[in-house]
Amino acid sequence: MAASRRTGAEARDPRAGFRRAEKPGPVVPQGLIRTARKSGQLNLSGLDLEEVPQHVWRINLDTPEEAHHNLSFRAADRWWEQTDLTKLILASNKLQSLSEDVRLLPALTVLDVHDNQLTSLPSALGDLENLQKLDVSHNKLKSIPEELMQLSHLRSLLLQHNELSCLPDSFGQLITLEELDLSNNHLRHIPSSFAALVNLVRLNLSSNELKDLPSEITALRSLRLLDCSKNYLEDVPPTLAAMASLEQLYLNKNKLRSLPELPSCKSLKELYAGENQIEILNAENLKHLSSLLVLELRDNKIKSVPDEIALLQKLERLNLTNNDISRLPYTLGNLPQLKFLALEGNPLRTIRRDLLQEGTQKLLKYLRSRIQEDATAPGTEPPTTAMTLPSEARVNLHAITTLKLLDYSEKQVTEIPEEMFDAVRSSPITTLNFSKNQLRAVPPRIVELKDSLCDVNLGFNKISSISSELCVLRNLTHLDLSNNVLTSLPEEMEALTRLQVINLAFNRFKVFPSVLYRILALETILLSNNQVGSLDPLQLRAMERLATLDLQNNDLLQVPPELGNCETLRTLLLKGNPFRVPRAAVLDKGTAEVLKYLSSRIPT
Repeated sequence: MAASRRTGAEARDPRAGFRRAEKPGPVVPQGLIRTARKSGQLNLSGLDLEEVPQHVWRINLDTPEEAHHNLSFRAADRWWEQTDLTKLILASNKLQSLSEDVRLLPALTVLDVHDNQLTSLPSALGDLENLQKLDVSHNKLKSIPEELMQLSHLRSLLLQHNELSCLPDSFGQLITLEELDLSNNHLRHIPSSFAALVNLVRLNLSSNELKDLPSEITALRSLRLLDCSKNYLEDVPPTLAAMASLEQLYLNKNKLRSLPELPSCKSLKELYAGENQIEILNAENLKHLSSLLVLELRDNKIKSVPDEIALLQKLERLNLTNNDISRLPYTLGNLPQLKFLALEGNPLRTIRRDLLQEGTQKLLKYLRSRIQEDATAPGTEPPTTAMTLPSEARVNLHAITTLKLLDYSEKQVTEIPEEMFDAVRSSPITTLNFSKNQLRAVPPRIVELKDSLCDVNLGFNKISSISSELCVLRNLTHLDLSNNVLTSLPEEMEALTRLQVINLAFNRFKVFPSVLYRILALETILLSNNQVGSLDPLQLRAMERLATLDLQNNDLLQVPPELGNCETLRTLLLKGNPFRVPRAAVLDKGTAEVLKYLSSRIPT
């Protein structure tokens, strides 16, 4: 009876009962394969694959299985009209190696194998002549094959979180690279051939074992972000000062004894040098950093802050936590944009502890009051000059001529006095601060400063519309219109082609101002605490310099998944909106995870 129940195949093969059961190969849903043949994109992430099935490598070579059964000529069934695979995602699997058969996919532009267990890469990667992005981060790589240097169109190479101790001397052959992440490895040296990477925009060398940087690094003339944090650097090459495009420099957690002098880094906006061994902060370290927004010097051994700190007129954040500072220069109170000042852990003697705990604005107000007290102390008289005006009590000529600052803030006036503009005369004013007044419109005479004005603060007023006068300030880079009653922006603002930062928080916008999409120099948009209900991710993606987007506390009912394609965003703030996804747990993980989550939800 038992024998009669055997299948015909078993009956014909007496060895069937003794065969070892074959280990099933990796399974890839056929639906994914069929879709990939049409879209050119295949996502096999998170499938616990230990190896890549052979039919994946041969997806563009082998005749599809359905071709033997499907003779339909409908457009949806034309299997012979397949698209070459251009994007292959194998992330978050258990791969220990990649087959040399990867060369069978010559049309690939994106290959993502991050978060696996790779110990090496196949030399065949060098045959992928169309490859533009390669992500092999979070693996166990100890070396990079020389053949990788043949990728003549590679723009993004992500190698972070591996076990690399050195790089090929020929690394400079990757001249098309724009993004390179080598963080969290064991690198001790950077090849001098890096000088050839002239198109590099972002370079991350953090968390390695570097003791120095090659002087040739100055040749990276397109570099905007350089992260050398968490290394063993004792100094940086003087040639670093010539990197004119540099905007963000991370030097924190090294062994620096002084802040580098950066005379040519006119575009530098963020400088992080905390957790070093810096003892002296010289005026020379500061006077050239006119565009600086963030200066982080926490956990050093700094004993004093020079008066030249007042030259950093655009500074918004200053962190001096845990140093040896005993007194502050009163001129610190003249920084018009400073919103965050951290001083905890310093032996300050001239400022009461309770004042330090009352926040940045009260502290700055106190410092400004001390400047005025010193100026009116007994035995001192204001100098009389040919420029002295009858209303000099209201005009700070020193600020106008030396700091190039026109300041009439916190006066609660409805109009700016004419003598403020009269006092300017031929002085090239770069910064204007009329914040915390009762202005209902942009002062018309602001147009007189159009040739030099770079930074305008009109925050905390009652302005309801923007006039054409503001739109002719073609050199404007920073504009603060926060805490007004604006509902729209004029299309003429498109003429502000140099505008990098705009603050529109706490207004009454119900839609994302469309003109902002056309100001392509924008790097920071602060639009929190409005009533914005939607935004266009495709137009945002075209803003290739946009790094910070704050949309907290608005009326967004949904976040478009395509926002995940905005790869330049380093800070995306979305809390306080009524959307359901992404959930708060995802938002709490930070911008990178939010973008990753959104891109995973883009329909394929």
